[in-house]
Amino acid sequence: MATAEEQVKQLYYPNNLGRLVLLAFEEVIGRNGVKAVLKLSGLESYIGHYPPNTFDLGFPFEDLSALIEGIEQFYGPRSGRGLAQRAGQATFRRALQEYPDILNVSDLSFRLLPGKMKISVGLQNLVRAINEHSDQTLRLEEKEEAYLLHCETCALCINRTADRPGCHFTVGILQEAMFWFSGGKYHPIEETHCLAVGDPRCTIRIGRIALE
Repeated sequence: MATAEEQVKQLYYPNNLGRLVLLAFEEVIGRNGVKAVLKLSGLESYIGHYPPNTFDLGFPFEDLSALIEGIEQFYGPRSGRGLAQRAGQATFRRALQEYPDILNVSDLSFRLLPGKMKISVGLQNLVRAINEHSDQTLRLEEKEEAYLLHCETCALCINRTADRPGCHFTVGILQEAMFWFSGGKYHPIEETHCLAVGDPRCTIRIGRIALE
């Protein structure tokens, strides 16, 4: 039977998502910045050899966790959290551009949905796409005032402990997703629970009412 550590190492994202993440960080901190962080994080094998553009599961959860940890070490915790959030936004933009059919957002039927329904369907499509194409386990709960995204297996929390929720990369993805689904509006998004602080799961609250 595999140990808990071995079970963690068996969790993967598709190669193309790993590639998008690294390209997104290049967009935020530059290619030399990414090289420096990869060296600091013990991920030198990715320098000049980003994951291929395939859906094969080959980008380990622990590598994403190490990358985020390296960003915070290299730039400092506060700046690192902001950079991770911006990289999450860039990752969603790139994914939307390269794989619109996976999110089912490129067809006319989606674009013609009423605003509130478009947000709900868009979030459901995002959760479904991630669950189907990776070892990630997400669950979307719809409340009267907010959507709650629950994550049972969070790559960002692997081998990490924190005194407050720290999945800023995921928050960034959701910020950009909501901006796109809502037609250019910003919604309040906050991580309320996090595996890294000892909670049973990560939970991110997405407010239904846009910020003014």
